Amino acid sequence: QVQLVESGGGLVQAGGSLRLSCAASGRTFSTYAMGWFRQAPGKERELVATITRGGDNTYYADSVKGRFTISRDNARNTVYLQMNSLKPEDTAVYYCAAAGAIWGVLVGNRERYGYWGQGTQVTVSS
Repeated sequence: QVQLVESGGGLVQAGGSLRLSCAASGRTFSTYAMGWFRQAPGKERELVATITRGGDNTYYADSVKGRFTISRDNARNTVYLQMNSLKPEDTAVYYCAAAGAIWGVLVGNRERYGYWGQGTQVTVSS
């Protein structure tokens, strides 16, 4: 099992940046593909970005491509989401999640993620 704790959310003006972190417990972090999701009020939880176990491949939703960067540090059991050029429509609760996966495989299906953090609020003002 793995426990996930997000941090780094907050209030930022449009055009600004935030860096989210997700710290994982346990010694098996590198056995999980990781993902960042977000959920805005009244909307479904949506995939933002995913990263393979080794960090060698990533995927981004079209809405964040070119603005957000997902990365991981397996030595520190941490996954990051660098968010630049933030827009008001990026306002949501952001969750990190872990999915058991084969090395080198991206996991895009939300149902595959078995472990979730508690979420961190990101609010972008116009």
